[in-house]
Amino acid sequence: MRSVSLLLLAAVVVVSIAGAVSPEPAAAPAASGPPPYQMRAPLPAGDRLAPGRDGAALFSNRCGACHLAGGMGTNMLTKLRVLAGQPPSSGLLSNREDLTQSFVRIVVRSGVRAMPRLTRVEVTDAELAAIAAFLGKAGE
Repeated sequence: MRSVSLLLLAAVVVVSIAGAVSPEPAAAPAASGPPPYQMRAPLPAGDRLAPGRDGAALFSNRCGACHLAGGMGTNMLTKLRVLAGQPPSSGLLSNREDLTQSFVRIVVRSGVRAMPRLTRVEVTDAELAAIAAFLGKAGE
Protein backbone atom coordinates (compact mmCIF):
# COMPACT_ATOMS: atom_id res chain seq x y z
CA MET A 1 0.00 0.00 0.00
CA ARG A 2 2.79 2.34 0.90
CA SER A 3 4.56 1.67 -2.45
CA VAL A 4 1.37 2.53 -4.36
CA SER A 5 1.12 5.82 -2.46
CA LEU A 6 4.74 6.60 -3.23
CA LEU A 7 4.19 5.82 -6.91
CA LEU A 8 1.15 8.13 -7.03
CA LEU A 9 3.08 10.87 -5.26
CA ALA A 10 5.99 10.46 -7.67
CA ALA A 11 3.62 10.62 -10.65
CA VAL A 12 2.05 13.83 -9.33
CA VAL A 13 5.49 15.38 -8.80
CA VAL A 14 6.63 14.39 -12.31
CA VAL A 15 3.48 15.80 -13.91
CA SER A 16 3.72 19.07 -11.98
CA ILE A 17 7.43 19.45 -12.82
CA ALA A 18 6.79 18.73 -16.49
CA GLY A 19 4.05 21.37 -16.51
CA ALA A 20 6.38 23.89 -14.91
CA VAL A 21 9.26 23.14 -17.25
CA SER A 22 7.33 23.18 -20.51
CA PRO A 23 4.38 25.56 -20.28
CA GLU A 24 1.86 25.84 -23.05
CA PRO A 25 3.50 27.33 -26.14
CA ALA A 26 2.61 30.92 -26.90
CA ALA A 27 0.38 31.52 -29.87
CA ALA A 28 2.36 32.25 -33.03
CA PRO A 29 1.91 35.74 -34.47
CA ALA A 30 -0.44 35.93 -37.42
CA ALA A 31 1.35 35.60 -40.74
CA SER A 32 1.17 38.72 -42.88
CA GLY A 33 2.36 37.19 -46.13
CA PRO A 34 5.62 35.80 -47.42
CA PRO A 35 8.89 37.23 -46.15
CA PRO A 36 10.07 40.27 -48.13
CA TYR A 37 12.98 38.39 -49.72
CA GLN A 38 10.48 36.16 -51.48
CA MET A 39 8.43 39.01 -52.92
CA ARG A 40 8.82 39.25 -56.67
CA ALA A 41 8.13 42.35 -58.71
CA PRO A 42 4.86 42.37 -60.65
CA LEU A 43 5.09 41.60 -64.34
CA PRO A 44 5.61 44.91 -66.15
CA ALA A 45 2.58 46.03 -68.11
CA GLY A 46 2.66 46.07 -71.87
CA ASP A 47 3.25 43.81 -74.83
CA ARG A 48 5.41 40.84 -73.84
CA LEU A 49 6.81 40.71 -77.39
CA ALA A 50 7.89 44.35 -77.47
CA PRO A 51 11.55 45.21 -76.85
CA GLY A 52 12.77 47.69 -74.27
CA ARG A 53 11.13 46.24 -71.16
CA ASP A 54 12.45 46.68 -67.60
CA GLY A 55 15.05 43.93 -67.21
CA ALA A 56 15.27 44.17 -63.41
CA ALA A 57 11.51 43.80 -62.96
CA LEU A 58 11.36 40.99 -65.53
CA PHE A 59 14.23 39.18 -63.80
CA SER A 60 12.48 39.53 -60.46
CA ASN A 61 9.14 38.31 -61.85
CA ARG A 62 10.29 35.58 -64.23
CA CYS A 63 13.42 34.32 -62.43
CA GLY A 64 12.93 35.50 -58.86
CA ALA A 65 11.25 32.38 -57.50
CA CYS A 66 14.61 30.63 -57.78
CA HIS A 67 17.16 33.42 -58.18
CA LEU A 68 16.25 36.03 -55.55
CA ALA A 69 17.64 35.74 -52.01
CA GLY A 70 16.49 32.52 -50.40
CA GLY A 71 15.60 30.83 -53.69
CA MET A 72 16.74 27.30 -54.53
CA GLY A 73 18.82 28.48 -57.48
CA THR A 74 20.57 31.10 -55.36
CA ASN A 75 21.30 28.56 -52.63
CA MET A 76 22.74 26.08 -55.12
CA LEU A 77 24.78 28.72 -56.95
CA THR A 78 26.11 30.11 -53.67
CA LYS A 79 27.35 26.67 -52.67
CA LEU A 80 29.05 26.17 -56.05
CA ARG A 81 30.59 29.65 -56.03
CA VAL A 82 31.94 29.27 -52.49
CA LEU A 83 33.46 25.89 -53.40
CA ALA A 84 35.15 27.66 -56.32
CA GLY A 85 36.65 30.23 -53.93
CA GLN A 86 34.21 33.05 -54.74
CA PRO A 87 32.38 35.15 -52.13
CA PRO A 88 28.87 34.00 -51.09
CA SER A 89 27.37 37.19 -52.50
CA SER A 90 28.18 35.92 -56.00
CA GLY A 91 25.40 33.35 -55.62
CA LEU A 92 22.93 36.12 -56.40
CA LEU A 93 22.92 36.54 -60.18
CA SER A 94 22.24 40.27 -59.91
CA ASN A 95 25.55 40.64 -58.01
CA ARG A 96 27.62 38.89 -60.68
CA GLU A 97 29.98 40.92 -62.83
CA ASP A 98 31.21 38.01 -64.97
CA LEU A 99 28.02 37.12 -66.86
CA THR A 100 27.62 38.01 -70.53
CA GLN A 101 24.30 38.57 -72.25
CA SER A 102 24.86 35.65 -74.61
CA PHE A 103 25.67 33.32 -71.69
CA VAL A 104 22.42 34.31 -69.94
CA ARG A 105 20.40 33.67 -73.12
CA ILE A 106 22.04 30.27 -73.68
CA VAL A 107 21.48 29.12 -70.09
CA VAL A 108 17.85 30.25 -70.08
CA ARG A 109 17.02 28.55 -73.39
CA SER A 110 19.12 25.40 -72.83
CA GLY A 111 19.01 24.95 -69.07
CA VAL A 112 21.97 23.90 -66.94
CA ARG A 113 22.24 21.50 -64.01
CA ALA A 114 19.04 21.80 -61.92
CA MET A 115 17.70 24.74 -63.96
CA PRO A 116 15.25 23.66 -66.65
CA ARG A 117 15.24 25.30 -70.06
CA LEU A 118 12.62 28.02 -70.41
CA THR A 119 10.48 28.19 -73.53
CA ARG A 120 9.52 31.30 -75.49
CA VAL A 121 6.08 31.03 -73.91
CA GLU A 122 7.52 31.23 -70.38
CA VAL A 123 9.99 34.01 -71.25
CA THR A 124 9.59 35.70 -74.62
CA ASP A 125 12.65 36.64 -76.68
CA ALA A 126 12.04 40.32 -75.89
CA GLU A 127 11.80 39.59 -72.17
CA LEU A 128 14.94 37.46 -72.32
CA ALA A 129 16.83 40.24 -74.10
CA ALA A 130 15.90 42.66 -71.29
CA ILE A 131 16.85 40.12 -68.59
CA ALA A 132 20.15 39.36 -70.34
CA ALA A 133 20.92 43.07 -70.62
CA PHE A 134 20.22 43.46 -66.88
CA LEU A 135 22.39 40.49 -65.83
CA GLY A 136 25.06 40.57 -68.54
CA LYS A 137 27.54 43.06 -67.17
CA ALA A 138 30.66 41.52 -68.69
CA GLY A 139 31.66 42.38 -72.23
CA GLU A 140 30.83 39.92 -74.97
